[in-house]
Amino acid sequence: MATLGLIEYEDASPEVRAVYDDIMTTRKTDWINNFWKALANDPATLKRTWEDIKQIMAPGSLDALTKELIYVAVSVSNQCGYCIASHTAGARKKGMTDDMFRELMAVVGMANETNRLSAGYQIEIDEQFKS
Repeated sequence: MATLGLIEYEDASPEVRAVYDDIMTTRKTDWINNFWKALANDPATLKRTWEDIKQIMAPGSLDALTKELIYVAVSVSNQCGYCIASHTAGARKKGMTDDMFRELMAVVGMANETNRLSAGYQIEIDEQFKS
């Protein structure tokens, strides 16, 4: 259960409803997921987080699938089960296959392993990598 509970649409303030409406319009959906309902306990955080995500996940130099894959990778590394589920679903909607997911998990696992090894051995950065 969410620490402060979830704010359902019908119980939301006009300020929160405006964000919920924008989420549903932008995502072309008829429901609000629990992440947003939990953040609605602090309308300023809800609005700021939604605006930031909307901007960052919008079309840009990286395609939408790549952005979702990065989000999944970071979420796995940070062990956020909610974000893993949410962004895996988003990546699947944008074309991620089972093989892509397996390969992504292999890369995430390897990156985490080599990151820990590098940190543990306190390896100096090669000069060639600095230019």
